[in-house]
Amino acid sequence: MTHLPNLVMDLGLILGAAGIMTLLFKKLKQPLVLGYIIAGLLVGPHINLFPTIIEIENINVWAEIGVIFLLFSLGLEFSFKKLVKVGGASSIMAGAEVVVMLLLGYLTGKLLGWSTMDSVFLGGILSISSTTIIIRAFEELGMKSHRFAGLVFGVLIVEDLVAILLMVLLSTLAVSQQFAGAEMLSAVLKLAFFLVVWFLAGIFLIPTLLKKASKLMNDETLLIVSIALCFLMVILAAQVGFSPALGAFIMGSILAETTKAEKIEHITTSVKSLFGAIFFVSVGILINPAMIVAYAGPIALITVVTLAGKLVSITAGGLIAGQGLKTSIQSGMSVSQIGEFSFIIATLGLTLNVTSDFLYPVAVAVSAITTFTTPYMIRLSEPLYRSVERMLPARWITSLNEYSSGAQTISTTSDWKLVLRSYGVNLVVYSVILIALVLLAGEFLYPFIHETVIKGAWGGIVTTAITLLFMAPFLWALVVHHPQKEAQGRIWANKNYRSLIIVMEFTRIGIAILFIGFLLNRVLSVQVAIIVGLFIIGLLVIFSKRIQDFYIRIENRFMSNLNAREISAASKMSHTLVPWDAHLTSFEVSPESVVVGKSMLELQIRELYGVNVAVIERGDRTIMAPTRHERIFPGDKLYIFGTDEQIEAFRQFIETEMASPATDGETGKEDIGLQMLVVSADSALLHKTVRQSGVREKTKGLIVGIEKKGERLLNPDSELVLEEGDILWIVGSPWRIKQLEGTTQKAAVV
Repeated sequence: MTHLPNLVMDLGLILGAAGIMTLLFKKLKQPLVLGYIIAGLLVGPHINLFPTIIEIENINVWAEIGVIFLLFSLGLEFSFKKLVKVGGASSIMAGAEVVVMLLLGYLTGKLLGWSTMDSVFLGGILSISSTTIIIRAFEELGMKSHRFAGLVFGVLIVEDLVAILLMVLLSTLAVSQQFAGAEMLSAVLKLAFFLVVWFLAGIFLIPTLLKKASKLMNDETLLIVSIALCFLMVILAAQVGFSPALGAFIMGSILAETTKAEKIEHITTSVKSLFGAIFFVSVGILINPAMIVAYAGPIALITVVTLAGKLVSITAGGLIAGQGLKTSIQSGMSVSQIGEFSFIIATLGLTLNVTSDFLYPVAVAVSAITTFTTPYMIRLSEPLYRSVERMLPARWITSLNEYSSGAQTISTTSDWKLVLRSYGVNLVVYSVILIALVLLAGEFLYPFIHETVIKGAWGGIVTTAITLLFMAPFLWALVVHHPQKEAQGRIWANKNYRSLIIVMEFTRIGIAILFIGFLLNRVLSVQVAIIVGLFIIGLLVIFSKRIQDFYIRIENRFMSNLNAREISAASKMSHTLVPWDAHLTSFEVSPESVVVGKSMLELQIRELYGVNVAVIERGDRTIMAPTRHERIFPGDKLYIFGTDEQIEAFRQFIETEMASPATDGETGKEDIGLQMLVVSADSALLHKTVRQSGVREKTKGLIVGIEKKGERLLNPDSELVLEEGDILWIVGSPWRIKQLEGTTQKAAVV
C-alpha cells in the first residue's frame, strides 16, 4: 500500500470539511467565514466525533500562506489613492472608533483580571471591523447606495491601514514587553519610511514592467508574475523586520494602481479563496470548546462592549464630523463586529507567545456572535435613530442640525495652503528617496566597490559619484522644483510675504546640502568630504538643465503609471461611430463653469449644441442617461456624444466661466453653506412660487428643501407656492441670503 504523506491527508480532510460547511452555510445564507471556522472546530483535536488532522504544524504553514493571500487580495481592493480620496468625516469616525475600542478593550481585559499583553491585544482585536461581513450585509439588504454606506466604506479603508500599523506596533510591544515611547515612535517612522519607499519604487517600476510584457502575458503568466511579485515583497518585508502579511498588502496596493488590477484580482480570486479557506479552518482548529464554555462570561461582556463601544464611538465621530444624527447612528450600527483582521491580530499574539491560550477562542466566539448580529443591527439603525430623536430635547436636535449644516460649508483653498502643502509633500517624498539612496549606497554599494573594484579613498569617491548620479534629479527637485509656481508667484507679488518665501527657499537648499553631507560622511573622511562636497555642488549648478530634464522624465513616467487606470478607463469610453463621424468624449466641469448648478432642462444642451450627455460621473457614482431634471455639479465628468464640430462648440460653452461677482470690493470666491429662511406674514416672498421668488437671482443660491406644515419637501418643484410659516433651506452664500432676508423685511415695512 502506497504511503500517503500526512500533509496530503490533512489537507484533504480540511478541504472536505470546508466544502461541506460551505454548501450548508450557503443554504442557510450565512457568512462562509463562520462555516470554515466550524469546519476547523469539527476536524480539530478537541472534538472526536469526526476524523482529526494529524500534524497541526503543517497546517499552520498553510494558514500563514492563507494570511498572505488574504492581505494581498485586500491590498488589490485598497489602493492608496482611495485612501487619499476618503473624506475627513470617514477619517474622523475611524480614528474615534480605533482610539475608543483600543481603550475599552484594554480596560475590559484589566477588569477581567487579564495580563497587560492580553488586554492590549484585546484592544487591537476589537478596534477593527470586518470589511467582508459589512459589504455582504449591505448587498443583502440593498443598502450599498445609501449615504451612510459610503461613509462606512471610507471608515473601512482607513481601518485597513490602521490594522497594518497596529500589527507593527503590537509586534514591537511584544518584543520590548513595555510601553517604550521611543521604540513605538521608531517603529511608526520606520513603517512610514518603508511604505513611502516601496510605494514610490513600486509605482515607478512595476506598471512599466507589466506594460512592456503585456503582449507576452496570458492569464497563466500574469497569475505567476503577480504571485511572484507578492512573495518577493513578502520576503523583502520580512528581511526589513516587518510581518510577511505587510509585504503582501503593500504589493497588492501597488498592483491596484495598474491597468491589470481587475484582471489580477479576478485570476487570483480562486487562489485566495483556497488558502483563505485553509486559514479560517485553521482558526477553528485552534478553538477549544471547553475554553469557550469556561469563558462564557467574558465572551458575553466583550460582545456587549464591542456592540456598544463601536456604536457610540462611530456615532460620536460622525456627529463631530458634522454628519447628522441619523447618518451617524446608521454608520455606528453597521460596524459593530470584528472579523478577518481580528483573527490575524489574535494569531500574531499566539505566534509571538505573548498572549494566553484563552484569548484566541474568545476572540473567535465574539466574532461569530457579532457576525450574526450585524444584519439585525443595520436593520434596527433607523428605528433606533427615531427613538433617540424622540428622547432628545428639541433644542439639542436643532443644535445638531445647525452644526451639521455649518460643518458642510464649502471653503476655498488659499494660495498659502497650496504652497505649504506642496512644500511639505516635496520635502517628505524627496527626503525619503534621498535617504533610501544613501542607505543603499552605504549598506551595499560601498562594500561591493571597496571589496571587488577599488579600495581606499578612491573607492569612496567612486561610490559617491555613482550614488550622486541617482540622487541628482531628486536633489534638483528638492531645491528648485515648484509644483505650485503660480500660487507662489501670487504670494511673491505681496512684498510683505517675500521674506518668508526666501526663508523657505534657503531651507530647501540647506536640507539638500545636509543630504549630500549625509552621503559623504558615510563613505569618506571629513577632509575629502569637504573638497568633494564643494565640487559636487558646482557640478549640480553646471548641469542643472540636464538634471531638470532627467527629473521631468522620471516624474512623467511615475505620474503616467500612477494614473494608468484612469487613462485606460477614459480611452475605453472614447469610441468612434464612423458613418456619422460621431464619437464619445468626456469633459470635467470646473467650479467656475457656467453650467454649474443648472439642470439639463435649463441648459438645453441637445437643442443648442446637438450633443447628448450620455453619462455623468460624480465621485464614485455613475449616472447613466441623466434625466432633464439632473443638475450639474463642480467636478462632474460629462460623457458627451456628438460630431467634432458639435463637441468643439460645446467645449467652448462648458469652459466659459461665470461672470465674476466681484463688485464693490467683493472677492470672486465665497463661502457656501446651508441657510434657513422663514417666510413671515409680511415677507415679500409670500404667495409667490419658487420660480417667482427670485431666490436664485438675488442670492445666487438654490432652494433645496422646504418644510411646509410639518412636511419636508426635498428639491421642491419650481411652481410650488410659498406660504406663511414655510421654512426654506437654501444652499448659497450666507451673506447674500442674509441680505435677502433683510430685503424682504424692508419690503414689508414699505
